[in-house]
Amino acid sequence: MVEAKRASSAKAWRLGIGERRIVLIAGDLLMAIAALAISLYLWAIGFELEDIGDFSKLLPAQVPGWFFVLPIVWLLMLVETYSSYRSLNWRQTFISLLAAAAVGMGTYVLVYFTSEPGSLPRTGVAIFALAAWVLTAIWRLVYIRIFSLPGFTRQAVLVGAGTSGQALLNVINNIKPVPYRLVAVLDDDPKKKGKTAAGHKVRGGGALLTSLLKKNEVTDILVAINGRMQEQTFRALLEAQEQGIEIKRMPVAYEELLDRVPVNYLEADWLVRSFVDEARANRFYLMGKRLIDILGGLVGMASLLVIGPLVALATLLDTGRPITFSQTRAGKGGRPYRIIKFRTMRVNAEAAGKPQLAKEDDERSTRIGRILRKTRLDEWPQFYNVLRGDMSLVGPRPERPELMEHFEKHIPFYRARLLEKPGITGWAQVNHGYYATLDEMSIKLEYDLYYIKHRGPFLDFIILLRTIGTILGFRGR
Repeated sequence: MVEAKRASSAKAWRLGIGERRIVLIAGDLLMAIAALAISLYLWAIGFELEDIGDFSKLLPAQVPGWFFVLPIVWLLMLVETYSSYRSLNWRQTFISLLAAAAVGMGTYVLVYFTSEPGSLPRTGVAIFALAAWVLTAIWRLVYIRIFSLPGFTRQAVLVGAGTSGQALLNVINNIKPVPYRLVAVLDDDPKKKGKTAAGHKVRGGGALLTSLLKKNEVTDILVAINGRMQEQTFRALLEAQEQGIEIKRMPVAYEELLDRVPVNYLEADWLVRSFVDEARANRFYLMGKRLIDILGGLVGMASLLVIGPLVALATLLDTGRPITFSQTRAGKGGRPYRIIKFRTMRVNAEAAGKPQLAKEDDERSTRIGRILRKTRLDEWPQFYNVLRGDMSLVGPRPERPELMEHFEKHIPFYRARLLEKPGITGWAQVNHGYYATLDEMSIKLEYDLYYIKHRGPFLDFIILLRTIGTILGFRGR
């Protein structure tokens, strides 16, 4: 009884991915509120107030209302750091914090110097930014140190050492620090016993599962069984679920760890179950998304009136005409439509007549073209397609029909990306760089299908927010 209580207590500290994210966001919010308090206090000192009563009178007169929203703005700037695997990586966290502070302050400086003199505070915002960065960095370092400890790491048993099981093991091995400490790898195939799967020895079949659960503080069972499940393994899984142990199928665990769908390791009926049964978008969401598309399209077209002449002049001075080019793309359901983009490559970039995928640091790019691609300004004319309804602000990247046919032959479920309107930006664009090989296109599809499966107002908002960071940070493709 005592051992059972001790094991239950130990498991309580091994938080799941969703629970950790809540703790992380709550800590960031507390640090941002503390930074706000520090900035208000130091701001008030500058006015040489005699007592706190004077400060309470000063607040409504001197501090604008939007200043108190800065903690929420700071959290939104950090949205890219809430990925399950990035949040425990100090190097990636540190870089993201620097980028968030730089983008936030850069944006504010731009607004400050284009506003009426004296209309915006300078000292208070600078103090908040510095305090928020320092406090958040300290909190993140504490968070990483705590949740990297063995006592806080989830303990898992993997059942199934076939191709999908090995793929999941590779994912777990490549994330640092590891999201799971693997207690054992099991497989009912006697031929696999004693063999090694992705660096882990197969201990035996599902019959060992019950004894392993008793001897270890197992929090998760990862199921990656491709064929039929043995009766004893099924019974052991039921007993584990009754004990409160979390059981995850391989695709679910893969999605949680990488925010994408494992297209090469899915069952044949996955498409029907995921997109017919689980991912039906309600009409209110679709109506709201179309309204946002129209508003965004109007704003984009209005800004194009300012950006367009500048881009045209820069292109003419760099490489001459043409300024734009037009291509056919596959829309929702495969319906073809024409897009217009600012030209970023030299004329006759596809002289051989065969479609080619863009590469990182593509030698075909012009000098101005590289800047346009980094800031994604080359995509700006597509706001016209958004207004027409051919595209959305958020969705899978539109692909050329001839390339679509090629990818459909080599990548499973590739056509499923046509279930959603293509977008100017999307989940794949903000999570991954260039896609120049079939393996990279498979990764892109995994992100696209993840978006289609989980699409909704919140995910769209996150993508748009991260896209702004990509543009301001010159991290475009």
